[in-house]
Amino acid sequence: MEQQIQQNSKSCCTKNGSLIAIILGISLIISATIIGFVLYQTRITEDTLQVTGSAKKVFTSDIVKWRSGFYRNVDVNNLKSGYAQMASDLEKIKTFLRDNGIDEKDITISPVYLDNKFDYSKGGDNLIGYNLRQNIEVQSEDVQKITDLAKNTTNLIEQDVVFSTQGLEYYYSKLPEARVELLTDAVKDAQNRAIKIAESSGQKIGLLKSASMGVVQVLPVNSVEVSDYGAYDTSSIEKEIMVTVRTEFRISK
Repeated sequence: MEQQIQQNSKSCCTKNGSLIAIILGISLIISATIIGFVLYQTRITEDTLQVTGSAKKVFTSDIVKWRSGFYRNVDVNNLKSGYAQMASDLEKIKTFLRDNGIDEKDITISPVYLDNKFDYSKGGDNLIGYNLRQNIEVQSEDVQKITDLAKNTTNLIEQDVVFSTQGLEYYYSKLPEARVELLTDAVKDAQNRAIKIAESSGQKIGLLKSASMGVVQVLPVNSVEVSDYGAYDTSSIEKEIMVTVRTEFRISK
C-alpha cells in the first residue's frame, strides 16, 4: 500500500511539473511577443517626424454690421407721449438711412425696451419715470459707405434724436473657402520645414502619415494676439487669416 501511495505521489508531481513547464513556456512566448511589438512600435515612432506648418493671407472685409440705438427719458405721467416720441424718432432715422442709400431690407429694428426709474433718495423705491430705448442694426456689403455714414450722424442730432452708434463689426463672407486654400499651403509649409530638419540629420522625408488642422486665427493685420482657441476679430476692415496644421511625415536614411 505504501509503495502504491509513493508511486501516485510521484505521478502527481510529474504531472504538476509538466503543467508548470507548459505555463512557463506560454508566458515566455507571450512576453516575447509583447516585447517585440513594443520594440516595433518604438521603431515606427522613431521613423516619423512631427512638424507644424502655417499659412497666412490678408483680405478685406466684405460685410459690415452697424449697431446703433436711440432713447428717450420720460416722467411717470408721460409714458404715452414717450412712445409717441420714440415712433417719431424712428421715422426720422429711417428717412435718414433711406436718403443715404440704405435699403430697407438691410435694416433690422428691435422693439422698444422700457426700464423703470426709481427715486431711492428718501429710502424708498418711488417710481418717477421711464427709460425708453430702441436698437437698430444695418447689415450691408457696402463696407466703406456704412463706415463713413456711422461717423456722420449729426443730422439726426440736429432733429433732436438722441442717437448713438454702439459699434461697427466687419466680416469676411468667403472665410470657409480661404481656410481650405490656406490649409493646402500650410501642409506645403510643414513639408518644407520637415525636409530641412531631415536633411540636417542626413535623412529623407517620405510620405505624409497624418495631418490635423489647428485653430483658425482671424486678426487685424500685423497683430500677434493669437488665442489657443482661435480668434475672430470684427473691429478692423483689413484682416489677416492664419491657419496652422500639425503633420507627421515618415522619414528614412
